[in-house]
This record gives sequence, C-alpha cells and structure tokens, in this order.
Amino acid sequence: MAGGLVALLDDIAALAKLAAASIDDVGAAAARASAKATGVVIDDTAVTPRYVQGLQAERELPIIKRIALGSVRNKLLIILPVIMLLSQFLPWLLTPILMIGGAYLAYEGAEKIWEAVSGHQEAEPAAVIDAKQEDSIVSGAIATDFILSAEIMVIALNEVADEPFVSRLVILIVVALLITGLVYGVVALIVKMDDIGLRLSQRASSGAQAVGRALVKAMPVLLSVLSTVGIAAMLWVGGHIILGGIDELGWHGPYDLVHHLEDAVREVAGVGGVLAWLVNTLASALVGLVVGAVIVGVMHVIPRRRGAPAH
Repeated sequence: MAGGLVALLDDIAALAKLAAASIDDVGAAAARASAKATGVVIDDTAVTPRYVQGLQAERELPIIKRIALGSVRNKLLIILPVIMLLSQFLPWLLTPILMIGGAYLAYEGAEKIWEAVSGHQEAEPAAVIDAKQEDSIVSGAIATDFILSAEIMVIALNEVADEPFVSRLVILIVVALLITGLVYGVVALIVKMDDIGLRLSQRASSGAQAVGRALVKAMPVLLSVLSTVGIAAMLWVGGHIILGGIDELGWHGPYDLVHHLEDAVREVAGVGGVLAWLVNTLASALVGLVVGAVIVGVMHVIPRRRGAPAH
C-alpha cells in the first residue's frame, strides 16, 4: 500500500510539473504573440484618447471603462470564436479578412488627413454631454476598437497557428486580456495626466509643484502628438497588413521590392537595423496612404463632386 501511495504521489508530482511547464509555455507563447501585435497596440493606444478629449473630467474614466469592457467583449465573444473556427476549418480566409481590416485602418488614417487638408474636420465633442451622446461616443470607439482588436487577435493567432486547438484558445484569451488591460490602462493614465499634474501643483513641495505644472503644460502637446501618431499608425499598420497579405496570396513583387530596399540599408554600420525598419515602415505607410486615399475618394470626394451644383 505504501508503494502504491508513493507511486501515486510520483504521478501527481509529474502531472504538476507538466501543468507548470504548460503554463510556462502558454505564457511564453502569449508574450510572443502579443509582441507581434505591437504596431496595432500602439495604434489602439494612440487613437483611443481622442474619444474623451475635451469631456468633463469625471466622465473620462467611466467612458474608458465602458470602451475597455466593449473591447473585451469584441475580442472574447465575437472575434475569438470566429477566428478559432476559421483557423480550424477555413484558414485561407484569415488573410483576406485581415486585409479588409487593414484597408479600413488605411481609410481611417487617410480620412483624417483629408479632413485636415479640406477643412472638414469633425467637431470636437461638447465638454458636457448627456447619456445619449456618451453612448454614441462609446459606440464609435468600440466600433473602431473592433477592427483593431481583430487585427491584434489574427496577428496573435498567426504566431501560434501550429499550437493545438486548446493551447491556441488559451493563449489567445491571455493575449486578449493582457493587451486590453495594457492599452486601456495606459489610456486612462494619459487622459488623467492633467488631473494628476493639477494635484501635484497644489502640494506644499516645490518639486512636486514643478512636476505638476510640467504635466499640465505637457498634456495638450502629448494629446496632439498622440493624434498624429495615431494617424501615422493607422496608415503604417494598415499598409503593412495589406503588403503582407498580397505577398501571402501570391503577388510577391511589392513586398520583394520593400525587402530589397531594406537590404540596401541594412549593412550601414551602427544604424542599419533602424534604417531597415524605417524603410519597411515608410513603405507600409505609403501603401496605406495610397489605399486609404482611393477609398476616401470613393467614399467622400467623388460623391461630393457629383452632388455639387453646376455653375
């Protein structure tokens, strides 16, 4: 009996080690998959603060919380089941779906540039809003998040495509929760930076007051920079997805040209890696701008000209 107990304990220990190894593997795979989606994460983080810019301070965090919960629902209840089924039964559909999302991101980035150039920028939200207006803001943010979340989840899925079904599922759940927490945690910190600065400026310490004043002054600049980064990231990420997609679908010429340009600068001493990254990023942004501009033309410019009164 004692021997049987020892054998049972050995089996339990072996299972515990196996479970621990599996957890480590899932963690490592989730981290690797999350890293691959960094570009879209930056885009998501840069885009979201504009939805609460200018609103009353006490509504900023509740709105961000609602958007974050919507993002989790997007990822876990809609996107995850769909991409898991597609990856299992129709994996060839993932690339075209990803490219459609990339084209949408490129369109959003190009549309922001068009609005700035043409003077048709969207009006800033009023500082005080009612429940209906808040619902509209949250709905718009969640709709944009859906596209970005889909890109994140598919990119992460591509990174762990060789894992068994259950492992893929667990890894993608971890990625969804990890990235949502990271993105909206950073967004919450950004939008409350001026409030933090204001409180620090009221402290007795002169050092704290100086830091607080600096934070308050830096907030408008940071939001402006984030808005620009968000537009650039939409074009860059969207263009990169389109480039990679057409290469995967069999048209290798465009991405081969980009790789050739990367190779031409990669050997530059000290900065070759940075230059190669810049070449890839600029090429992707250019593709995103071209694709986005075409869609903007179809959606906005051509209909407006057709509807213009004759002179």
